Amino acid sequence: MAATGDDAAAMDSISRAPAAQLAALNPAMSSSSPAEAPEEVAETPVVVPKKPSANSDGGVETAEEAVEPAEPDINELCTDMFEKMAIVLQGELTGTCEDYRLLENMNKLTSLKYMEMKDISINISRNLQDLNNKYASLQPYLDQINQIEEQVSSLEQAAYKLDAYSKKLEARFKKLEKR
Repeated sequence: MAATGDDAAAMDSISRAPAAQLAALNPAMSSSSPAEAPEEVAETPVVVPKKPSANSDGGVETAEEAVEPAEPDINELCTDMFEKMAIVLQGELTGTCEDYRLLENMNKLTSLKYMEMKDISINISRNLQDLNNKYASLQPYLDQINQIEEQVSSLEQAAYKLDAYSKKLEARFKKLEKR
């Protein structure tokens, strides 16, 4: 339902308010410089003249679509958005760079650990080779020890046989003596 009478007049007067009144109502506009004032005045809502109605209802007014200008601080909002996006992207890039630095440091430390392990394995290999050389130099002596052990075993066997034979001889001798 369209406004008529006093309501329509009040709306019409509001839409035609001077720029000074709008500036008083809108603090963003009042803080702007005087050089920007003509642009802002141009951005105030434009009143579209009412078209005569072709309706058969003579006393009924039709509603007109209000044309609103773009918000005066759209540039500020865009600038703010781009600044915040730049901060977000900068943070993501910084985080990625930090991840790569951490990965690089971990790779360096791993490389150092592998170098230490390589040195340790070289030392172990060298020590093992020295032990093998010493064992090879001791091998003739170990062979002699094995031969001596075999000879001692055969001498021990011979000593047991000799002991057994001497006991038999002693037993025969005692038998012969008793007779």
